[in-house]
Parts: sequence; C-alpha cells; structure tokens
Amino acid sequence: MSWFGIAVGLSTLCIIGMGFGWVIRGERYFGYLWWPYTLALGILCVIGSLFITNDYVSALTGALGGSLVWGSTELKDQAVRSELGWYPFRDRKILPPFAEVIRKWKAPSL
Repeated sequence: MSWFGIAVGLSTLCIIGMGFGWVIRGERYFGYLWWPYTLALGILCVIGSLFITNDYVSALTGALGGSLVWGSTELKDQAVRSELGWYPFRDRKILPPFAEVIRKWKAPSL
C-alpha cells in the first residue's frame, strides 16, 4: 500500500489553504500591484517542478506554483473586497519596484 497520493493530496490542500491567507494578508500590507511578481514566481515554481527528480517535492513545488499563479489573479479582487469593507483595509501599502508602470497594466483575473 502506498501513502504517496494521500500525503501529496493533504500537503496540496494545506498549500492551497495557505494561499487564501497570503492573498488576504499580502493585499492588506503590500497591495495588488505585486501581482506580476507573484505570477512570475508561480510560473518559475511550475517550471522548476519539471526539473525536480523527487516526485513528492516536484508535486509540492508544482502545487505551490499553481497556488501562486491563482493568488496573483486574486490580488485585484481582494483589493476590491477590502475597499468594500469585507476585509480590513490598510492605507499605507508597500509598493513594488516599477509600481507606476505596473499600475498601467490590466491585472489578470479568472
């Protein structure tokens, strides 16, 4: 009997669950303008998972990358929810490098 599938499934569930938390807190302290950086990090994790030989680590790296890609699309929606008062709003956010350039781009959404 192999416990590999159950271990990967539960670990992936935890990664996705933490994704909800980092999107909420990340938008509160950093703002939605960090979406290109989280999207790039997620894509790098997914691509990196292709080159990892350990199946368990490869699967978890891919799940982390997928969660980061999903989170990058949710940051703008989370900003709207914060402005509506559904979540705590913070005025002073830590702006990313090239914030004025990123502000002109359309944020991705699913």
